[in-house]
Amino acid sequence: MASELNCMIVDDDPIFRQYISKQIKETNGLKLVTEAENAAKALDLLEENEVDIIFLDVQMPEMTGIELTQRLNNGYEVILVTANDSYAVDAFEQKVTDYLVKPFEYERFVQAINKAQRNIEAFRKKKNIIEHIFIKSDGKIVHLRLQDILFVEALADYVVINTEAKKYIVHHTMKGVEKKLPVHRFVRVHRSFIVNIEKIDYIEDLTVHIKVKSIPIGASYKETLYGTMNFL
Repeated sequence: MASELNCMIVDDDPIFRQYISKQIKETNGLKLVTEAENAAKALDLLEENEVDIIFLDVQMPEMTGIELTQRLNNGYEVILVTANDSYAVDAFEQKVTDYLVKPFEYERFVQAINKAQRNIEAFRKKKNIIEHIFIKSDGKIVHLRLQDILFVEALADYVVINTEAKKYIVHHTMKGVEKKLPVHRFVRVHRSFIVNIEKIDYIEDLTVHIKVKSIPIGASYKETLYGTMNFL
């Protein structure tokens, strides 16, 4: 695989979590970054971790895997797993990557991973050439050019997309927004801020200055920020 893919397991059965964990560790290019025993915890962990592939059990108490997929932002490759195939139609209506029936052989696991990898590579190529996005704000679908975005700021369960002309409040997560924006143009500099690299005026004392806004640089984001910059 060209790059390492971060995986998450969501299953209320600890034995099966261990089973998938073993297959992930045996596969080059995969890394298990986190796991959860229920959907609610999974949503919290997705805010804290960079995840590419989610192995998601269908039958869980309180919130099923199908219900969780309806709440996920785009950008994740979801591989549903279940003890029977009666949920197959519902699964593919949610446009999941693949559907595995327990127990499955390692060869079938690899097939699902290969499919996820192809989707991820296609998504990343597309993301790096886009010049605009559409957002839902104030009951309207708004067209935004990427070149007009100054920075994105977290606001509780929302994000604020700042342009020179206007601010747009969008019901989204920072992780979700970060996945939508091309990495060669936007970089996360703090838990609460994503900036347009082209709009940076200067950096001083671990602070990014864009127009009249001063944005702090988080310690864990400093290296990533400097890695995107073209120094003389």
